Amino acid sequence: MIYKFKSQAAADVIMLQANGEQMLAIVGRKPTSQGIITVAQIPAAIAALEAAIVVHEAVEARRRANPGLQIEVEGDSVLLRQRAAPFINLLKTSAQAGKDVVWGV
Repeated sequence: MIYKFKSQAAADVIMLQANGEQMLAIVGRKPTSQGIITVAQIPAAIAALEAAIVVHEAVEARRRANPGLQIEVEGDSVLLRQRAAPFINLLKTSAQAGKDVVWGV
């Protein structure tokens, strides 16, 4: 399944299933085939994504500083900051325009 996040305020953001589900999990949503993040919920979603990025980067920095240290990081070699950037931009643009973000509709 592919997630297509849409808003009337910006271009669509398309993600593969695993990546879309990761974004939804971070913002506290269940991986459903359709849903909505309302304008009122967007600030909390952005804050959750930004907090997850900080944690992810701290783990990555620790792993790089200690090559022998075994730390399991969820996902692949793409940094969460890079993967989440288009979604965060969509959320910010939508919040400024007063538009909800939806998927699967």
